[in-house]
Amino acid sequence: MSIEDRLHALGLQLPAPLQLPAGAKLPFPWVLVRGSRVLVSGHGPTLSDGTLATPLGKVGAEVSPEQAYQAARLTALAILGSLARELGSLERIAAWVRVFGMVNTAPGFDRQPAVINGFSDLIIELFGPERGAHARSAVGMAGLPFGIPVEIEGEVELAS
Repeated sequence: MSIEDRLHALGLQLPAPLQLPAGAKLPFPWVLVRGSRVLVSGHGPTLSDGTLATPLGKVGAEVSPEQAYQAARLTALAILGSLARELGSLERIAAWVRVFGMVNTAPGFDRQPAVINGFSDLIIELFGPERGAHARSAVGMAGLPFGIPVEIEGEVELAS
């Protein structure tokens, strides 16, 4: 079963490209391909139309850990959408290599790994334990762009 078929079976769809808030400019590509390496710039949670998903704010204050886990899943879909647009097909991905998860953290919140599990759980469910397994960090940040609760970047390897 293809990744697209798995997404469909789970009732999930890849979102449209991010609609930046007014006045925002991001002078870099979302996905940069260099040989078999594919570097993915930091993404946040988006809705199917490409708008930022809510709630916004700090995890452990305005955003619950459960909402942040869901935001990490939405971030996975945003990244997959960018990869699909750049690569033409998610089937070109041979392996997930590295993921760096950032959580907009309220003072005292220390469950960042549980939040970023929302991303990792979905990637492994879609790609399987061999292609989807990845090295990962999950860290707390004092703030993230536009007040998003989660930002994730990563690297995948293309099939030869």
